[in-house]
Amino acid sequence: MSPADTDRSDLQPRHPRMNSPAGAARFSQRRRLSIVLTLNLALIGGLVIVGVTANSVGVLAAAGDTVADSIALVLGLVAVALRDRDPDHPRANRPIAIVALINAAILIAVTISVAIEAFARLAEGSPAVLGFPMAVVSLITLAVMVAGALVLGLSAHREDIHMKSVLLDTLADAAAAAGVLVAGVVIWLTAGLYWLDPVIALVLAAVIGYAGARLAAQAIAALRGADIDFDND
Repeated sequence: MSPADTDRSDLQPRHPRMNSPAGAARFSQRRRLSIVLTLNLALIGGLVIVGVTANSVGVLAAAGDTVADSIALVLGLVAVALRDRDPDHPRANRPIAIVALINAAILIAVTISVAIEAFARLAEGSPAVLGFPMAVVSLITLAVMVAGALVLGLSAHREDIHMKSVLLDTLADAAAAAGVLVAGVVIWLTAGLYWLDPVIALVLAAVIGYAGARLAAQAIAALRGADIDFDND
């Protein structure tokens, strides 16, 4: 057998990153993030339309949060692709931390805008809100967010700071949708209690703001070279 025959296997194309467990996990990250992004984009239009027509600041808060999450998912896909070009580089995870910081800034901006609108409604007297469409779109949002969390996998928070932020955002959005759903049902059944809408919006703002501040602190620490404990929520 000639040396050429012996080395023939070396001529076959190889994809070590895709064949290794780490490479497979990173490919899986891109696929999972793409699915969750698609779910979020499908929701945004419905949330905005219902939020405007039902005059619900709670639904509009959910829409703003979903837009922020979608932007973060797009940036996250870019960051994962950049990392996977050279996963062994000492700063391979730096784009992930940068995206997490951008995500945190967007979440904080959403928090401020929602809080301002909610306080204004409470101060001026809460206007009438259509509870039924508010409840329906919140139920759909809850189902979509639960599906997104299942797609990501509950162990995603152990992978890296971006996957952790996406999972936490998805779970927080599911809880927020449940809160808006309850408020919508109460408003619908009582044909009143409209103050529940801005109050729920303030609760959502607090949850979103806390998540954004915590994520910002972790992202800054990661950019400074600190090891982040992804199991410590």
